[in-house]
Amino acid sequence: MTASRTSTLDTVRTIADRVARSHGLELFDLQFRREAIGWVLRIVVDRVGPGATDAEGRTEESVTVADCAAVSVDVSAIFDVEVTFEHAYTLEVSSPGLDRPLRGLDDFVRFVGRRVKIVTSAPVEGLNFVAGRITAVDNRTIVIEDGKTTRRVPETSVARAKLEVEI
Repeated sequence: MTASRTSTLDTVRTIADRVARSHGLELFDLQFRREAIGWVLRIVVDRVGPGATDAEGRTEESVTVADCAAVSVDVSAIFDVEVTFEHAYTLEVSSPGLDRPLRGLDDFVRFVGRRVKIVTSAPVEGLNFVAGRITAVDNRTIVIEDGKTTRRVPETSVARAKLEVEI
């Protein structure tokens, strides 16, 4: 990646983060890459945490289409004035999704009570894969129950984790 492209992406990230925060959201991820349709700038936003409220003061747990549209409009307007891209691009603003990745202990705390799949970097009770409901986070250890067994997964053993979609 060139220094110019890195500088542009840093600017884009700063703007996207500022706009997301102005809407009570946080920047979860940002990607700029070439895909089948051409260059795509993908901005993924999420709620700041549990109990966040929307513009009308209602408690919101997930990002809405209206949230994504508002961020898209604001980011696009600022980019048109402040950022010069080397390529034409398509802007996409979305949420992490129902099966979102969990990126640290705070996410596990936030989603206590939800189902999760965890891939471990070191076996936990002989397993490299643990699935179940997050029942607690205790002293940097995630407590998972699958209906039969309770497993304690140390934070340091989590290679990757994501929520399961519950119907």
